[in-house]
This record gives sequence, C-alpha cells and structure tokens, in this order.
Amino acid sequence: MIELEGVPELIDPVMVAAFEGWNDAGDAASTAVAHLEREWKGEVFAALDAEDYYDFQVNRPTVFMEDGVRKITWPTTRLSVVRVGGDKPRDLVLVRGIEPSMRWRSFCNELLGFAHELGVELVVVLGALLGDTPHTRPVPVSGVTSDAELARRMDLEETKYEGPTGIVGVLQEACAHAGVPAVSLWAAVPHYVSQPPNPKATLALLNRLEDLLDLRIPQGELPEDARAWQVGVDQLAAEDSEVAEYVQTLEEARDTAELPEASGEAIAREFERYLRRRDVPPGGKPRPPAAGGKDEDDGVGD
Repeated sequence: MIELEGVPELIDPVMVAAFEGWNDAGDAASTAVAHLEREWKGEVFAALDAEDYYDFQVNRPTVFMEDGVRKITWPTTRLSVVRVGGDKPRDLVLVRGIEPSMRWRSFCNELLGFAHELGVELVVVLGALLGDTPHTRPVPVSGVTSDAELARRMDLEETKYEGPTGIVGVLQEACAHAGVPAVSLWAAVPHYVSQPPNPKATLALLNRLEDLLDLRIPQGELPEDARAWQVGVDQLAAEDSEVAEYVQTLEEARDTAELPEASGEAIAREFERYLRRRDVPPGGKPRPPAAGGKDEDDGVGD
C-alpha cells in the first residue's frame, strides 16, 4: 500500500468498492463509485502499488502533460473517503480501480487490512453483468451475501452461485473468511446494448445502495443522462425490426415474472425513497418544494 496522505479518523465507516473489467458491464459499477467521489468531493488518501498486481501489457499506463512536464498515470486501485452529512453523519471509504491481473488473494488481504485499520463495519462491492433484460424496464439489482444472518437482517439473497468469478466474488469471500460483513450489489445490463456508459444501470445501483445504507445520494445529472440513454436505445431498436421484436419478447417475459413485485413491500420501499429524496423521515412533514415547484426525482427505474 502506498499511502498518499494520513489515515483519516472515520465515523461508522462503510467501504464501497467497484472494479473495472469483467465485473463491470457497461462500466455501471465503476461509474457509480466515481459518481460518489465526484458528488461528495472524495479525497484520495491511499493507493495500492501497481507493480504488485497489474500486468502493464494488459492495462497500460498513460502519459500526459502537466505544466509542460510529461507524467505517467499507472493503472491501480485507489482509496478515497467522503463524509455523508445529516442527522447521523457517517463516512464512506470508496475503493475504485481495475480488476487486478495477478495475486488476487494478496490484493484482497491488503484491502481488508486497510479496512480493519479504518474500522470499516461493512463492505459493499458493486458489480454489473450482462443479462436478458429489456432496456425499457427498471434495471434489476440483486443484493447477495454469503452470510445467512446478514441476508436475513438486510433482506438480501444468500448466494448459491457456482462457476467462474471475478474480483468481486473473491473479495466478498475474503471478507467472509476475515469476519467482515460483506454484500455485493449486481445490476443486470441488457446484453444487446452492453457498450459503456450505461447511466440507467449506474443510477439503479446507487438507488439500491441508498436503500441498503439508509442514506441519500445526490444524483446530479444521472437521471437526465439515464432518460437520454433510454431514448437513444429506443431509437436504435426501432430501426431494426428484429431487435424491436426481441425487446418486446424480453418485456413480456419480464412483466410476467415480476407481477408478484407489485406488492405492499415494493410500494413501501419506493415511498421511503421518495421521502428520503425530500429530506423527510417516515411519518414526518415534507419540506417545501424547490424553487419552480419541482421535486428532485430519480425519474428512471429502480
């Protein structure tokens, strides 16, 4: 670990991590963490030594000019910290980087050592995968953990997955063996429009993270970007009758499968998010609407 600054004193810290590469369809997960860094002005305080974990013929360094001096940026994983204000302030330790090329166990152990030093109480790893999901419907986001008690307490799925895995799965299991509570949130990205960016999937991951941690995340321009993305994909699909027919088939399958989701629990979850967006505790009085009479709204999906 290369420490860039002193280790900060944190309040109820949660580590939120995402890695570019195999676990990051449409760059949805890494963009979500980048959004948190940008909106909350995250300060990078540490980075892993790139020499230990990356093959530079796979992830090449880049050269840039700064004040007339040539410099090199090395592919690595960096840690930053942001403080979430409100009645109960807390800190998020944000981990953003590239899936390592080698020494995955050492990579995870180093991150967990730093999490222990910072007093991290929960690790949330974001990921995105390609799936048979239509772009016209809310993005499915599944929350999974290998801890049965944590699954019950946080209303998550206990993972039963078997097969190839990436750094997200390896880090989650490393957390389990170290006794650190860990959760993975996975967004499903339509496989027929997998190229990045996918702001709709990024927004869905952030919404689910909001629910999981019971906090409000500023959305910035993401809702508008998500709407524009969907309109663009709609137009592309309309130009190809085979694609349009395939999307309709996915819509019908999705709508049939998710009929049970129109439940009291799902409605309550959406209402709680609405209240949080208006800075209102459940049962409290809403704040006055913003200038122009418009409320902030996520506008797209879940």
